[in-house]
Amino acid sequence: MNAQDSLRILPEIILTITGVLVMLIDASLPPNWLRRPLGWVAALGTTAALWSSLWQLNLPAGTAFYGTVETSPFTIFFHVLICGIVLVALLLSLDTLPEDSHHQGEYYALIAFGAVGMCLLTSAVELLVVFIALEISSISTYILAGYRKHTGQGPEAAIKYFLLGSFATGFLLYGIALIFGATGTTQIYEIATRVPENSNHTLIVAALALMLVGILFKVSAAPFHVWTPDVYEGAPSPVVALMSTGPKAAAFALLLRVLYEMLPTLRQVWEPLLWGVAVLSMTVGNLAALRQENVKRMLAYSSIAHAGYLLAAFAGFGPSGISAASFYTAAYAAMNVGVFAVVTLTSGYDDRMPLIRDFRGLIYRSPLLGSLLIFFLISLIGIPFTGGFFGKFYSFSAAVGGGAVALAIIGLLNSGLASAYYLRLAFAATQRADDENASTRFPLPQIGVAVGAALLFTVGTTLWLGIVPGQALHAAETAAHTLRVPQNVTPTPEISLQPQAHP
Repeated sequence: MNAQDSLRILPEIILTITGVLVMLIDASLPPNWLRRPLGWVAALGTTAALWSSLWQLNLPAGTAFYGTVETSPFTIFFHVLICGIVLVALLLSLDTLPEDSHHQGEYYALIAFGAVGMCLLTSAVELLVVFIALEISSISTYILAGYRKHTGQGPEAAIKYFLLGSFATGFLLYGIALIFGATGTTQIYEIATRVPENSNHTLIVAALALMLVGILFKVSAAPFHVWTPDVYEGAPSPVVALMSTGPKAAAFALLLRVLYEMLPTLRQVWEPLLWGVAVLSMTVGNLAALRQENVKRMLAYSSIAHAGYLLAAFAGFGPSGISAASFYTAAYAAMNVGVFAVVTLTSGYDDRMPLIRDFRGLIYRSPLLGSLLIFFLISLIGIPFTGGFFGKFYSFSAAVGGGAVALAIIGLLNSGLASAYYLRLAFAATQRADDENASTRFPLPQIGVAVGAALLFTVGTTLWLGIVPGQALHAAETAAHTLRVPQNVTPTPEISLQPQAHP
């Protein structure tokens, strides 16, 4: 390892040091001392990792560690996004975790280590490193999902997430094994150059199908979504804010790399598959969300629908689909973390007010939280001047540009369907509460500096992406153009899946 190699994984190094430092400080503190300052240590380390990601723009695009990890505008885009999500989740946790909650040091360390896996997953260009990064991220989130051990739902969420996640990861590993058997390598760029010349198309298609199962599970796309509502309901809301956005952003980055960079010649196979998954995710997610009375379960099914909206962008050709999917990932992260921040402050760490009817009168009890809840909900709907509008606009435009007009129409219809349950929660917040003593029995917490910064960050980002999206879209387009298509592969629109004779 040389200095140049270390600079290409600088964010991961900083996050690793942060996690280790939090654990060492936690172990050295007396048992009766508060662990809240450890959250600030993790937040400072994450901020340093974010700035180091931006600094990497000064490095020329290239690989390190024998071609296993890459630094490029694509990886930097997702590094900045993931570090921003983790930072907001830490700020939200600082003011919402009870001071007497158990194992706070481990909580903050696990978030830092999970961020290492997410960042590494976006920069890995070698499939075994991809698997290791996915496991680093997954193990942290498995444990965080069951953090509320005093409730029955916490351990249940962790067990379901672990069992189903391990099963899905097994599919991914089998897919990696098959692609290695077919091509003799696990390096993504080498695979891309060998696939067109490979005669064993059946084995490669089987590898693609198995890998898609593992990746689509991480993004909670239907029909691999069954874990989502139970895990979201059982995990602490700050953890849900993280796991509903950070791991998904990393998984979508991996999906873009696998499809557009490693297997572009199989477009005629994976495009109709993702077309069907997108329609199924949008429809199943929205129809199931309409029937939910629990806010977190409703938002869980909503996240399944948004995975479908994002997958619609994959119908776009080349950079247009990549940039649209990247932009939508950023927009969804901002508004979804924001809405979970409001839910956390309203329901409390123990989810004392989990149902939609419990949010009645929120805007009278707290005009700020009520207004922010409505703002994030209209962004999730896709109302103009919010990030959600341009996210859906670019995603559906990419689908239309790729010839999937029917997919875009289905997406628009599903967006209209989704407005029903989003507006139901928004209207509940504006109505007078049935129980006028609810504010006395369940007082809203004070908005501290940390959670105030988290809310400001999410609101500002959602507005920025909705009013002046040009800079973010330019960054997404720059990232899209850095995904390398092999030199001997025909550009995507003209690619044929049929085996060709080679001299």
